[in-house]
Amino acid sequence: MTQLLQWVATLFMVVAVNVQASESVATRGAHDVVREATDQVMSAVSEADDYMDAEPERFYDRLQSILDDVVDFRGFARGVMGPYASVERYRSLDAEGRDQLRTQLERFTEVMREGLVRTYGKGLLAFGGSRIEVPDLSDEDAAGPRAAVRQLIYNSGAEPYVLVYHMGRDRDGQWKLRNLVIEDVNLGEIYRSQFEASARKHDGDLDTVIAQWSAVDIES
Repeated sequence: MTQLLQWVATLFMVVAVNVQASESVATRGAHDVVREATDQVMSAVSEADDYMDAEPERFYDRLQSILDDVVDFRGFARGVMGPYASVERYRSLDAEGRDQLRTQLERFTEVMREGLVRTYGKGLLAFGGSRIEVPDLSDEDAAGPRAAVRQLIYNSGAEPYVLVYHMGRDRDGQWKLRNLVIEDVNLGEIYRSQFEASARKHDGDLDTVIAQWSAVDIES
């Protein structure tokens, strides 16, 4: 996985921001959420330059404080587990099996929550100072329940990196990130393939897959 992929994987988790109490959910579109979240993240990166070497946990705690309020980690974890956490599989299980699957999903959610911020936060620091643009959505795209928001990242090259944030509304009407495509690389599919490969390797033993997830090689 390239340095860019490491960096945007962190942004993947922070592109959805809670609506402030003084503002209506309806007044904030997916474009606004992505743009404002990007500003928040890059501000945190800039501030970390002053203390990262001495207090690295402070930076990760800052990112985590954002993520905990705005990211549907459970939904993302379920998507990564793919058929192993599907509605069909859940319904096919007996009561004991369903309890076990729920416990496994919760545990995997926590593993991803803790690991992704720490792993990709390091990559995020390398792109401080980059110029980032979030083009406006068309009126038609902005009005729907889902939206694909493009983000252009200008680093050292003449052409920007192009990211597409696939956004959707949650039950409260707030925009949440559903998936991210980076230069035609589908991040959700990468993680799902890794989970399925590990599950096959361990004969469907999800407890082992989850316990070893932090050791999975995600470089490419």
